[in-house]
Amino acid sequence: MKKRATKGAREATAGQVEEGRRVRVGEVLVRAGAALRELVIATGLSVFEAMLEEDREAFCGPAGIWQGKQRTAYRYGHEQGRVVLGGRKVQLRRPRVRSVGGEELPLPSWVAMRQEDPLHERAYEQMVVGVSTRKYGRSLEQLPEEGSSCSVSRSSVSRRFVARTREQINRRLSESLEGKDFPVLMIDGTVLGDHVMLVAMGIEADGSKRVLGVVEGSSESEQVGRALLRNLMERGLPVERVRLFVIDGGKGIRAAIRKIFGSWALIQRCQIHKLRNVLDHLPESKHAWVRTAIRKAWTAGSAEQARKRLLGLAAQLEEMHPGAAASLREGLEETLTILQLGVSATLTRSLRSTNPIENLNSALKHLARRVKRWQGGTMVLRWAVTGILEAEKRFRRIKGYRDLPALSIALARHAPSHLEELDQEALTA
Repeated sequence: MKKRATKGAREATAGQVEEGRRVRVGEVLVRAGAALRELVIATGLSVFEAMLEEDREAFCGPAGIWQGKQRTAYRYGHEQGRVVLGGRKVQLRRPRVRSVGGEELPLPSWVAMRQEDPLHERAYEQMVVGVSTRKYGRSLEQLPEEGSSCSVSRSSVSRRFVARTREQINRRLSESLEGKDFPVLMIDGTVLGDHVMLVAMGIEADGSKRVLGVVEGSSESEQVGRALLRNLMERGLPVERVRLFVIDGGKGIRAAIRKIFGSWALIQRCQIHKLRNVLDHLPESKHAWVRTAIRKAWTAGSAEQARKRLLGLAAQLEEMHPGAAASLREGLEETLTILQLGVSATLTRSLRSTNPIENLNSALKHLARRVKRWQGGTMVLRWAVTGILEAEKRFRRIKGYRDLPALSIALARHAPSHLEELDQEALTA
């Protein structure tokens, strides 16, 4: 017959298991800040206070037991302190420990919770999902009644959001582009408040999209366009590579591309912008049939057929609507560049306009919809970069990406026969 464990033995064994478990959990949570914060929110501040006492016991030994010559530290009372908890700072009584030499010893659990980064991260996430600075405090998890919090005021949240987004700007707009292959670049402008932001998006050889740069200014300004392109070049974007530029039709950005990239650049004017410009010169009654005629021309089997149809339409409009005819002829060849490259119909639809970047612009405006007062271009730039980073999380490869190798082959056929002399003045101005 087997003997059963005595009550004392069972209690001793359970105590040893519990002691081992308690120490292991504390050590794990100190190393995992996110898990520690989640546990404190779920079970209350008492868990954290118990962990602080564990840390003190590790330094000083059990309370009330003389350590003799082996003692290396001693208890030194408590003081008020603040830790980051659930998107706010919470005031707590912190146990203190000093070494036998009189030096203050930090408690590992306190150091882990004292970090400011989680506070910035929480404020940033709340702002991105649409929580206003005034309602930030209400959006946080509720603390126990005895807990007192701070750093949830409108100004505190705003300062943390500004700090986080400023850091993102510096990091994102200085990323290296060395070794990256972007056969297609799209450049378009968007309006935030009274400011225009010029955004450059690259499409890689596998069809993935990535925002490469953003500057404040209009696509009608050549200086702004050159500043944007210079930034990309300084970060490692190669110039001596035939590349397709899809632009909105702004004269400034077009001039900047020609000035810096020369014959290495093939320009595709956005067909949607062109159609919109032509219709602006026509009465409402003429919009339907002109729109249909232009779209049919652009979906013709070849660039030659499209050119013939568009010139025929311009001739029909010349007598009654010369402005529309002139708008249709202006830059006509650049609206047919993608057709001249002879790629698939699916890829043509993806690259015939700046629609991929227009979707990004819509995301930027949606994110910034709660901003009522823009305080300068720096604030606009911070919100723009924030919106870009959020939008990139949902980016998908462009339709027809499997045909991008064929596009690269077609682009290579247009490489200049000799290396051009780059305009040094354009690169350094």
